[in-house]
Amino acid sequence: MTNQIPFSFDVPTVSELTQKIKQVLEQNFRDILVEGEISNLSRSRNGHFYFTVKDDNAQLPCVIWRNSADRMNLDLRDGQQVVLGGDVQVYAPHGKYQMIVTLVQQAGIGRLQQKFEELKKKLEAEGLFEQSQKKKLPAFPKKIGVITSSTGAAFHDIRSTMEQRWPVATLYLHHASVQGLNAAGEIANAIHYFAQQKTPVDLLIIGRGGGSLEDLWPFNEEIVARSIFDCPIPIISAVGHEVDFSISDFVADARAATPTQSVILATPDINELRYQIEGHTQSLDTIIKQKIQYYQDYVNRLVHSHALLVVQEKLKYLRNHVASITDKIHAYQERNFRYHLNKFSHLRSSFEQSGPNNRIRELNDHLSGLRQGLFYKYDRMLSLQKESLNSQLHKLEELNPKAPMDRGFTRILQKGRWIKEKDSLASDRPFEIEWKDGKTQIN
Repeated sequence: MTNQIPFSFDVPTVSELTQKIKQVLEQNFRDILVEGEISNLSRSRNGHFYFTVKDDNAQLPCVIWRNSADRMNLDLRDGQQVVLGGDVQVYAPHGKYQMIVTLVQQAGIGRLQQKFEELKKKLEAEGLFEQSQKKKLPAFPKKIGVITSSTGAAFHDIRSTMEQRWPVATLYLHHASVQGLNAAGEIANAIHYFAQQKTPVDLLIIGRGGGSLEDLWPFNEEIVARSIFDCPIPIISAVGHEVDFSISDFVADARAATPTQSVILATPDINELRYQIEGHTQSLDTIIKQKIQYYQDYVNRLVHSHALLVVQEKLKYLRNHVASITDKIHAYQERNFRYHLNKFSHLRSSFEQSGPNNRIRELNDHLSGLRQGLFYKYDRMLSLQKESLNSQLHKLEELNPKAPMDRGFTRILQKGRWIKEKDSLASDRPFEIEWKDGKTQIN
């Protein structure tokens, strides 16, 4: 080796070369996913997992640090087919690279989850999840459509809950497979069926009970999501259990954690409504009684008010005065009539004694004139008395303190006394403004 010609350029050391490899790998293989089979699984006394993930042609050393393992609550076994997520790191002392794992999923679930996330992002970008697009659920639905399996437990739960909570509604079940290759198409067709009816239902519930991601996958299909979005009927998505979420949950107008909860979300509790109606009835009865009592008290106050008593006394006086005048008129008429009757009798007697025809005619004419004069005087006197009475009544109406209020005027009362002049009002004391229809207290 002493005869070899030395290199004319710098040659890196093993450490330098390894560092360059480390930089290239760690910078370009971050947050990667890889699928394979677990083998040679072991756990150190410190709680770290060491294993190899492999396929038919290659293998990759992996490590899961204890804090990540505790967070993921793992149950790893040799032979598991998994999807791993993490970073590639180079361990320089041994010149080996390995994957630092921070995510572990079953291989099939990983692919579906990725597909789920891709579709979710796509539909969200198109605005299918926007709150402004969601329809309001009816407060008191009478017809409710249900899209689920006719043989599954979901419809049984919905029907039994509906019978207890809102028995006035009618359920319309449209069978659709809720898992399998044909399920998404059947669900979409069922939504279209309800949407095309001439007398549509008030509300739709679609869903099923819990299951694995594969079981719930039809509700993550794009055809179902777009059918829900295009449906003019409000839709509640009730898929799986409380922790399960599907694409249909995001697109639907409302999401229920379970099929049972969808009924609670869709309908009011009839017993609670009965309690509310009973409470409102009692409140209304109390308010009506209070109003009646208030107006009774108001009428009583008016009846016993000083102003009304003065008016009543004035009316009583005028009635008595009118009655007195009427009696006088009747007495005068009676005297006048008897006077003329006696005079007529006297004249008739004189006529009968004298017997001339001319005298008879004169007396008849005179009698007719007297009779007409009597009736004229009677009518004139009665007319004058009526005019006097109407004048008195008109004056009485003008004296009525309530009359101006009917024309929109008000008056001010202080301690029950009518304040007619500015200087009579004590401004530092409470007073009332009386209107046509009530009073307002001013403090």
